[in-house]
Amino acid sequence: MTAPVRILIVGGGYVGMYVALRLQRKLRRGEARITVINIDSYMTYQPFLPEAAAGNVEARHVVVSLRRVLNKCEILNGWVAGIDPVAHTADLRLYEGPGRTLSYDILVFAPGSISRTLPIPGLAEWGIGFKNVEEAIHLRDHVLAQLDLAESTTDSAVRSRALTFVFVGAGFAGVEALAELEDMARDVCRYYPTVDPGDMRWFLVEATDRILPEVGPEMGRWTLEQLRGRGIDVRINTRLSSAEEGHIVLDDGTEFDTDTLVWTAGVRPNPLVHHSGLPLDDKSRVKATAELAVEGFPDVFTAGDCAAVPDLTRPGEMCAPNAQNAVRQARRLADNVVATLRGRERRPYRHAYAGSVASLGLHQGVAQIYGRKIRGLPAWFMHRTYHLSRVPTVNKKVRVMTDWTLGLFFRRETVSLGAITRPRQEFELAARTESGVPASR
Repeated sequence: MTAPVRILIVGGGYVGMYVALRLQRKLRRGEARITVINIDSYMTYQPFLPEAAAGNVEARHVVVSLRRVLNKCEILNGWVAGIDPVAHTADLRLYEGPGRTLSYDILVFAPGSISRTLPIPGLAEWGIGFKNVEEAIHLRDHVLAQLDLAESTTDSAVRSRALTFVFVGAGFAGVEALAELEDMARDVCRYYPTVDPGDMRWFLVEATDRILPEVGPEMGRWTLEQLRGRGIDVRINTRLSSAEEGHIVLDDGTEFDTDTLVWTAGVRPNPLVHHSGLPLDDKSRVKATAELAVEGFPDVFTAGDCAAVPDLTRPGEMCAPNAQNAVRQARRLADNVVATLRGRERRPYRHAYAGSVASLGLHQGVAQIYGRKIRGLPAWFMHRTYHLSRVPTVNKKVRVMTDWTLGLFFRRETVSLGAITRPRQEFELAARTESGVPASR
């Protein structure tokens, strides 16, 4: 009896999860054994992170359990330290205990991306990204905690620092995160008698001369006007020079203090690409063919943020690293894996860019779909409708829709649960007090 083909999928994000989901549906029983490796046991639907941060959607409703939806796959939680594409092996590292070396017949390499940072003094110590649900919920709790501090302190310097919020990077992540959090903070000021929305200072710092380039120049300018109309200080053609101890220095000479610095200035391929033994381009992306196989390795497939996939609709260019491409590439990749197993011809990936939608807070949005420019409430509604249709599983669609429906009748939750990041603090305090050690936080 022939042993099933071993398919190893590195990464459980857009590409990894959708490839595994499609493979377990299309493969015959016993045809292949699918193993998925991911640091977390869930996939995050990133377009809803801003809404989760603003309290419009419950955090657990924007993540999908890999073990639940990939019930025909083996799920391993850990990270891959290196790959040998010649020997067909991958080195798995676990959170605790010895690692493992896994063998494979077909590899799907999709570790995704991480935040692209710069060697700016203080950034690593003071900044936070906006790529995962943990960061989104931390920011929500942090902003609310800063309002609590501003309401409670009598020190003007502490108050000013607490009510100053800085976002660096004016792409989708930066604009949507800032817009949603500013909208939430302005809304909850009703519960803080001494804090007026005008007391808060929100900064958006962008190194180029435009924001939201994905929606085109005209819609980008309209978004800029809307943000500035809300009192947000948008600095284009401006760079962050330093952030040591929360003291912000911009290259236009502006200086101020803050406790909130959010870095959303782009992404770069996961560092694993440098330990994969696979060919890379000048941007450290894995070189892929139009059929989503890795150049020179017909039994290795790749897609998503870490891959340089030729854009057949724009000769000479590569596909943009966005969710729109990742989900569609995953489907084509899975079909090509099935075709490989069954000796059929692989098909190239081709997708013409459909456009983009962005939320700017409740009832405000901007979009450019197939060249048509939309803004305001219609764009916001389109944003929600489109992404609701893309959220994996009926379970999550219903839960997100329920969150939105409840939001029509009740105000969003405004409680900061920042203590969940230090769950043992109270117990340690109690233990120190019991042992005679003076209590201090």
